[in-house]
Amino acid sequence: MARTFSIMGLHLRYRLRIAEMNADITILRIFEDYIKELSSRQDKPEVKNKIDYFQKQFISFRKEIDELRDAMHILKMKLGSYAREKKPLDYQTYKADNYPELQKRYSDFRKSFENVKKEFIDFVSK
Repeated sequence: MARTFSIMGLHLRYRLRIAEMNADITILRIFEDYIKELSSRQDKPEVKNKIDYFQKQFISFRKEIDELRDAMHILKMKLGSYAREKKPLDYQTYKADNYPELQKRYSDFRKSFENVKKEFIDFVSK
């Protein structure tokens, strides 16, 4: 018997992840504001280097968030279409729509974002 996936479960997962990334954007904006303030007050080269590092990381994260949200939104729309048409989401369709690859990308992003976020908080705490 072919494995089927819960359309509603996947749809909910994408909605929640999109919401998490929207919150991540807010965090990035707060961090960017803080960096602007910090860079106007700090002249030390080591601090400036760290500021540059974090600015690049934040730009990269924002780009990745935008790409992930777009991909998830498209797949979320496909899931809605499958549900309206009462089509089962079998393993072949699941793989063809790149769900596993998107899950991996999101997981990698989440780990990296959390690590840099912690690193930034440690940096500004010093």
